[in-house]
Amino acid sequence: MRVENAFDVPVSVDEAWRLLNDVPEIVPCMPGAELVEVVGDDAWKAKLHIRLGPIALQFLADVTREQVDETAHRAVLAVKAREAKGRGSAEATIESSLAAAEAGTHVALVTELALRGAVAQYGRGVVADVASRLTSQFAECIAAKLVATPAAPPPEAPSIGGLRLVLGAFWRSLFRGGGGG
Repeated sequence: MRVENAFDVPVSVDEAWRLLNDVPEIVPCMPGAELVEVVGDDAWKAKLHIRLGPIALQFLADVTREQVDETAHRAVLAVKAREAKGRGSAEATIESSLAAAEAGTHVALVTELALRGAVAQYGRGVVADVASRLTSQFAECIAAKLVATPAAPPPEAPSIGGLRLVLGAFWRSLFRGGGGG
C-alpha cells in the first residue's frame, strides 16, 4: 500500500531539513510512538502502542536510514516492525523530500507499507484510510514544529485509536530515521 502526503511550511529548506533529521525531536509527532534506543547515527529502536477496539497491540520496530541526499534534501528510511505478542509484522519504506516553494518549503512524504499475519486482518478495508490520517497528523505536527517560535512548545499529537496504531509503527520509523524523515 502506498500513502502520500505533502504540505508547505513558511521556513527555509535548510530549517525544515534540520528538523526532519532530528529524530528525537520528531518522534513525538507520531501518536503512540516512543523512541526506545539510539543504536547508531542511522539506526534506532522504537515502540508503538495501538488500540484496535478491545485489542491492544504493541509493535517493536527497527528503523534504519537507508539513503540521504543532502543536496536534494531527500532521505529514505526502512522500518521493520513486529507485534510484541507475535500477531504479525509490518514493513515500511518512508521517503521524505523537501523543495523550495513560493512561501517557504514543500515537504513530501511517501510511504510504502506491507502488513503480515493477524495484524493484516484487523480491518483490511480501512488500513489506507487510517494510514492517510496518521500521515496527516504527523504532517500537521511537523508543520507546527517548523513554524513554532522557540518560546512556544510544539503541540502534542493526538493519540492513535483503532487501526491507526498498526500503521503508526511504520510512521514511527519515519521519526526514528532522522536522516530526513
